[in-house]
Amino acid sequence: MTIKNIAKYFILISLAVSIANTSHSDSLTTAQPESVGISSDRLKRITKAFESRIEAKSLPGVVIRITRQGKLVYSNAIGWQDMELGIPMAQNSIFRIYSMTKPIVSVAAMTLVESGMLSLSDPVSKYLPLFKDVQVGVDAVNSDGLTLLKTKDSRKEITVQDLMRHTSGLTYGAFGKRTLVKEKYLAADLSSLDWTLEDYVNTLAALPLAYEPGSTWEYGRSTDVLGRVIEVASGMTLDQFLRTTIFTPLRMQDTSFGVPETKHNRIAENIADIETGRKINLIDVKKTMTLFAGGHGLSSTADDYLRFCQMMLNGGELDGTRILSPKTVRFMSTNHINENISKGNLYLPGPGYGFGLGFATRLEDGQSVWPGSVGEYFWAGYGGTYFWIDPAEELVVSFMSQDPYRRNEHRVLLRNLVYQSIID
Repeated sequence: MTIKNIAKYFILISLAVSIANTSHSDSLTTAQPESVGISSDRLKRITKAFESRIEAKSLPGVVIRITRQGKLVYSNAIGWQDMELGIPMAQNSIFRIYSMTKPIVSVAAMTLVESGMLSLSDPVSKYLPLFKDVQVGVDAVNSDGLTLLKTKDSRKEITVQDLMRHTSGLTYGAFGKRTLVKEKYLAADLSSLDWTLEDYVNTLAALPLAYEPGSTWEYGRSTDVLGRVIEVASGMTLDQFLRTTIFTPLRMQDTSFGVPETKHNRIAENIADIETGRKINLIDVKKTMTLFAGGHGLSSTADDYLRFCQMMLNGGELDGTRILSPKTVRFMSTNHINENISKGNLYLPGPGYGFGLGFATRLEDGQSVWPGSVGEYFWAGYGGTYFWIDPAEELVVSFMSQDPYRRNEHRVLLRNLVYQSIID
């Protein structure tokens, strides 16, 4: 049987077992979709749409979980975990979640706020003294018409809130208008994993900021610095703190920095781009990690992330285990970007959205090109992963794929298909 025929076989099997598939979210009761106002027939459109894209090699495979009113109504693994090796996607396949690490680290920081060990108003320099005298970079043109980088003292210090809402002035360097400051970030080898978090953050502290702290929303390495703040405030390494505070209590048994050798056979892989023939090299999660990157370092499963999201939808609690108070959850998912904060050259949450503490949050029904509800919040990962939490609809969606090429297209597709399935 050829690889193509094997793919078709597994895709057909996945259609038949869509809702019958057993997930590892054993605390969530599986329910008939109609019992919580969702159409079974309309859910089949999700399966069909992603099957067609997998057959076209637009992406290798997906694992999707949908809950409403705390009931699991759609649970499916479709396509390939590793297309090149002929390994079908499994319910417990493990994915690099990249920036979906950020909401988890943000929740971890808020547990410290709730315990009195951290405050959003704290200057970052209280925990990381090298951030005391950070400089702001400015492009200036000299008398010869050449653009030079100059620096000046920042008007205010970066706060913990700035880290959590991406108004710190720290940048990735790759987004928006290219400046000499951003060139410095790109030249600093910050994409390497061969750091410790302490050395990585110390390097960031020596770079000029792209903006005055608190003035501009720009996606950047803020959550990586937040991870180091957590280490100093808690006295634990970030991986230990996340495991103790979130992963173990929520039974997120497959979420970690790096994937242990006993689970290497479950790692999902991307494929070459069908349009260019090139393949992006994703993080090598088989290596033992020394950099616990709070902005992009975790691997997880659809079930583990579903448990995290369900905890948030439940107001900070799952299965009798409380991570946060309901008030804190509402605070995190509320917009923290006021009219005095510029949205910069590239505002990733998109029209109709603000940004809270680790999550984009919806402000109005219109404006966005995808459906949702006011108060719904989400984020996504470079490798193709995605989630959103819709309190108005009592809805959670956990979506896992290793597709860095057309991830935005597939997220909008999923949004449309999920909301069209809601009939009550």
